[in-house]
Amino acid sequence: MALLITKDCINCDMCEPECPNQAIYMGKKIYEIDPAKCTECIGHYDEPQCVECCPIDCVKPDPAHPETEETIFTKLKNLN
Repeated sequence: MALLITKDCINCDMCEPECPNQAIYMGKKIYEIDPAKCTECIGHYDEPQCVECCPIDCVKPDPAHPETEETIFTKLKNLN
C-alpha cells in the first residue's frame, strides 16, 4: 500500500531527500506522497525511509491505495 503523509506534518524537510523514488514532494501546505511512485522503499531498503526519519510519526499507510507485494514490484519495475 502506498504511504500517506498526514496533516500533522511539520514540513521538517527530512523525508523528501530520503525517498529513493522521488515520490515525496511539497504540496500546497505539507509534503505529499505520489502513490504512483511510492513503493514503501521495497527494492531499496528494509523499511520505508520516510517512516524511519519522520520525527513526529505522521507517515501512515494510505487506505485509498491498497496494494499487494506483486503490484508494488510491478510499479518498481516501471519506475526504473
